[in-house]
Amino acid sequence: MTARIGVVTFPGSLDDRDTQRAIRVAGAEPVALWHKDKDLKQVDAVVLCGGFSYGDYLRAGAIARFSPVMDTVIDQAKAGLPVLGICNGFQILTEAHLLPGGMLGNDHLHFICRDQKLRVENARTAWTGDYTAGQEIHIPLKNMDGRYVADRRTLDELEAEGRVAFRYLDMNPNGSLNDIAGITNAAGNVVGLMPHPEHAVESLIGTGRTDGLPFFTSILKKLVNA
Repeated sequence: MTARIGVVTFPGSLDDRDTQRAIRVAGAEPVALWHKDKDLKQVDAVVLCGGFSYGDYLRAGAIARFSPVMDTVIDQAKAGLPVLGICNGFQILTEAHLLPGGMLGNDHLHFICRDQKLRVENARTAWTGDYTAGQEIHIPLKNMDGRYVADRRTLDELEAEGRVAFRYLDMNPNGSLNDIAGITNAAGNVVGLMPHPEHAVESLIGTGRTDGLPFFTSILKKLVNA
């Protein structure tokens, strides 16, 4: 049976088709989900893709968090459904309190688009099992509001519990505290990161590498072996 992974499209989403393609390249079946629908169509996992949902008015992800589809995503994520938030999706996950902390504008106040070097810190989540801890990868990054922030207690908990999933290397592109590029919830089924792994699944596009593909093969193996 083929694993079915839903990709939510909000008004302003940019990377839904790219994410669907990445899922297909990994060997799973992408399922298009619309932001107004509460029915997740019996998918096995969900990806909240990148873009500028609702124009990023108020705060990035703040309006999308109240879309009808998110009521179901939140409930099912708390029950164990694997959920990946990429860029704007990460912002939505923090607004929905599925992940702690929040996202602010880049400290240099400019949009940034670059190939970014990362270190994998946690290879035990549903979305990172095909990586190894300490592995260095290159993933495209493009954001305006990518600065991860949290209070000191939250940061200490994330570090102590091994819940920092990815960390920026060589340079911090947006001023994120502790060089955090991505985090996971305690259960490991919800992961959010600012870089875009869906743009690094084929050698002819993105970085020219396939460093992002393990996100999608990881969840496929997790679902098949569940």
